[in-house]
Amino acid sequence: MPVRERRGVSREELQQSALVAVAILLVLGVFAAWSVLIPGVSAWENVIVAVIGSLRLTGPVAAAFAAWVAVRRRRGTGGQSLTTWQAVRAPLAILVVVGGSFVATLLVLAIRTMLTEQAGRLLPSGLVMGMAGLALYVAIGWVTGWLLPWTITPMLAGLGCYGLFTWLVQGTTWADRLAPATREPYDPFRGLSATALTDQTLWLLGLSAALLLGWAAMVTRQALVLAAALLAVLAAGTGVARLLGEPQTISAQRVVYSCQEWPIMVCVHPGMRPGLPELGSAFVKIASRLAGTPGEFSRLEQHPRSGEVSLPAGAALIHVDDLAAGFADEAADEFVESLAQRCDGTPAGGYRDIVVAWLLGKPLPGGPLPEHQYAAAWFSGLTDAQRRDWLRLYYSDFATCRLQSSHFGGQVEQPGQTVQHGQKQPAGQNTLYPQVYPSYQAPAPAPSVTSVPPSAPGDVPAGEPGTHAQRRD
Repeated sequence: MPVRERRGVSREELQQSALVAVAILLVLGVFAAWSVLIPGVSAWENVIVAVIGSLRLTGPVAAAFAAWVAVRRRRGTGGQSLTTWQAVRAPLAILVVVGGSFVATLLVLAIRTMLTEQAGRLLPSGLVMGMAGLALYVAIGWVTGWLLPWTITPMLAGLGCYGLFTWLVQGTTWADRLAPATREPYDPFRGLSATALTDQTLWLLGLSAALLLGWAAMVTRQALVLAAALLAVLAAGTGVARLLGEPQTISAQRVVYSCQEWPIMVCVHPGMRPGLPELGSAFVKIASRLAGTPGEFSRLEQHPRSGEVSLPAGAALIHVDDLAAGFADEAADEFVESLAQRCDGTPAGGYRDIVVAWLLGKPLPGGPLPEHQYAAAWFSGLTDAQRRDWLRLYYSDFATCRLQSSHFGGQVEQPGQTVQHGQKQPAGQNTLYPQVYPSYQAPAPAPSVTSVPPSAPGDVPAGEPGTHAQRRD
């Protein structure tokens, strides 16, 4: 009778604890998945990565819950022998509970995702891999709780799982492939490898089954269960061998760009098409100020940061990691900074900063030296057309960090001209760019970027050389 009473209380506590666990896991899952989502990327792969990424919080909680149930179960049995089904029924029930919270998290993100047009496809192998990761957490928690039936064991199981898999994911060795997580950071241009997810699922399921069946064989002392555990070990070993045999890097997948032709041609990953208008507005003035220079462009293409890129004529490269607030300004800053190499010396760096600030439409910096302040004041006295002509003449000096005070109206002695003692050269006299300021003589007008009438974004294959985007209805 005492044993039955303990079992009755334990069953009621398990039912209440299961409801609490589902609620906690759902809240933690949605929170963790939302934090993993790349802002603004409308792609199904982004959702899969986010749901799998939620395991970093929900997994340790599931392990702690499984350990708590195992401790209570161990105390309730009173040392009685168990059949195979009686042994594995409780951990399987726990897996169903935590699996339900995983599916609920996926549904929350999927409903939010289906409200907008998405790129890519939903990979079933990614969802199965997430469930396999949860199974491993439950198996570790259950076996730990049964072997160490202490009150503090659930906390130790949760913290231990969190520390172990966090260390594996952040590691740089082959061990990071064994953790129930995707390889980070997620790159929309490379996508996800279905083969890698399948191999990872085989490893996780094999290890989970080996732990539970090995524990069941120890409890029930049945040879058949032990044989099944050995088969699970073989499956886990096969998964590890396949994982380690895969290349470390995933080759980039072919992307059909989404483009917008106004105010300039901008092409991005189809999952980032909502950012096209803001990117076009951020780069139209930069394109106008670079017109006629070696940095001139009429088309922008988004590309991943890794790997070599082959661009068509007149195209420029940009990097957009996400569509968080200020993403277009960050892309513009990075693009303009890449036009000229960094200057080691303070004088040259100050002159470079003046030109960069003008290209970005920011206030001209005064600089740390008086000559920089004079150069900024001189440059601010020019019109945009004059500055564009100036940049056309001295673009190579700007790009190679060779700008000097003589480029900004500095006093430079004319060849063969002597200045008498006590006589000053007229202010603003410049041999490289004579009488630039205040009496500026502009060279021949340079072509400027023409605006294309607004049109609906089309789809353009990535890297089509020498062709503009064709709109698709």
